[in-house]
Amino acid sequence: MAGAVAVFRGIPYAQPPVGPRRFAAPVAARAWDGVRDAFEFGPPAPQAGSTVAHDGNCLTLNVWSPDLGPAGLPVMVWIHGGAYREGSSGNPHYDGATLAAAGVVMVSLNYRVGVEGFAHIAGAPDNRGILDQALALRWVQDNVAAFGGDPGRVTVFGQSAGAGCVAALLAMPKAQGLFQRAIAQSVPGTYFSTGLAAAISTRIAEEAGARATVDDLARVDSHTLVGASDAVLRRMPSLVDSWGPMALTPTPFSPVVDGEDVLPCAPWRALANGSARGVELLVGHTRDEYRLFNPLRGREVTDDQVTTALRHLAPRPDGPGDYRAVYAESTPAQLYETVHADWLFRMPSLHLADAHATGGGPTWDYELCWSFNEVEGSSHCLDFLLVFGTLTPAEVRTHPAAHPTAAGEIRQVAHAMRTDWLSFATTGNPGWTPYDPDVRATRVYAATSTTAPYPEERSRFVWATYRFDTLDLPGAG
Repeated sequence: MAGAVAVFRGIPYAQPPVGPRRFAAPVAARAWDGVRDAFEFGPPAPQAGSTVAHDGNCLTLNVWSPDLGPAGLPVMVWIHGGAYREGSSGNPHYDGATLAAAGVVMVSLNYRVGVEGFAHIAGAPDNRGILDQALALRWVQDNVAAFGGDPGRVTVFGQSAGAGCVAALLAMPKAQGLFQRAIAQSVPGTYFSTGLAAAISTRIAEEAGARATVDDLARVDSHTLVGASDAVLRRMPSLVDSWGPMALTPTPFSPVVDGEDVLPCAPWRALANGSARGVELLVGHTRDEYRLFNPLRGREVTDDQVTTALRHLAPRPDGPGDYRAVYAESTPAQLYETVHADWLFRMPSLHLADAHATGGGPTWDYELCWSFNEVEGSSHCLDFLLVFGTLTPAEVRTHPAAHPTAAGEIRQVAHAMRTDWLSFATTGNPGWTPYDPDVRATRVYAATSTTAPYPEERSRFVWATYRFDTLDLPGAG
């Protein structure tokens, strides 16, 4: 128990992904006799910094419930982020007790990441990590009523790579009917073609002295593959001409558009075609999405560096409506950060709202503009800390760069976001005007939150005619 909330940790939803199941689609866990301990989180999937041997079951989930009777409470299923290469539901910032105490059954889960979950491997299905998530959602459908939840009111929500997985689940035929609502927080704009994914996986496998096949990689220790992935990640910026703009991201992995029944097409195309019109969608981003990733933060940025970023990332590197004209007052450092934030998270999230609304799906949009210090701004990841309530006023108060009123403001902003997320999970409506591509009503979270037209109008204008889709090798197709 955690206060008035019952907690069950480390429940297996799939058989261990080892031996012949290592690179296969997940298989549902076997039933067990008697009572099973559920005190500890399951081990994370193999990743950098993990010392857990890959001989146990990393495919587990956790449940927080305020009422174990037949309460029929709404259910919220969290998919963690981590650049598709790291992360675990055991992260204390994902503690579900505060959300559950407010009247929902909270579920979080581990899934395969890195090579194990997302590499394109000959002889293996693509998107194994997302297939893990779909199986966990099937477990929720079959079992959550025993924990007080309503399987007919399931909201899947995730941030960053987790939001990318949520968007993929919305486009996946295999996931239809497993949830009724979705919240996508900071959707990445990266979904790979099989050709691009194969090129990346080939390079990682070569780093480990193998080929990107099931037979070869089955003989390579999982932690060796983690090291090989990290080595390729360090060299990625030099591969931008070969691999395109994905080489400027902080990960070599993303969902693979296989053209089949796992992920037939990129989410923007699928949603615009109405693939998830029966699912309510809440989607948005933070204002300063790239601040945490920016390798040039705090350093002088040259005009040549801005030119290179615009050449690889901007939809219109020059001419009317280009970044330099639209953001004429910005310094090179500001412009560099803006174009990266737009390409990687802000515009993919906005365009997902556009696509879902165009496809007839109920849609709501938000932007988090509040921050507690100027150095980090309204950064990537701040939103889920507020929703889960795991960034405390005391921590904010002691931050050396916190502004004077931040500790008081965080209570208001966190309460507002969490209340809206819970309202959405309970009723399918977070409480403000639905999103329409022409009006673009957006909930803007600040010290005093308001509903207003989408705040980043200049960026929206630059990207207005661009269509996010599957990333391919430069020159392919």
